[in-house]
Amino acid sequence: MSIVLDTNAVLYFLAGRLAEPLPQADFYVSVITEIELLSYPLLKMEDETEIHAFLKDVTIIDLTETIKQSAIAFRRQYRLKLPDALIVATAHSLNAELFTNDIKLLNVSELSIKSLLLKV
Repeated sequence: MSIVLDTNAVLYFLAGRLAEPLPQADFYVSVITEIELLSYPLLKMEDETEIHAFLKDVTIIDLTETIKQSAIAFRRQYRLKLPDALIVATAHSLNAELFTNDIKLLNVSELSIKSLLLKV
């Protein structure tokens, strides 16, 4: 099974907020997620170290022409923000399930999308 983790899914995972463990799978993140995770202005050194360790355990998918064209189509059709459209397009290009808690992304019918249960 192939799973693309949206940025919010990674943040929940790193914070220990997931109610259930992630399944056994091949995990991917978009280069957009990598940028979002590492560009927070108040990021502490220990958090940055944890993010880098996490990123070593997943496959980071760079932008390709296919992903760019797909992102354009998803952005137009669903009126997504550019980062969201690129993450959706990444999952679509890999024929992977997208794990996200972004409500707007749950409407993308071309993908298998799973919401994550969080600890209360």
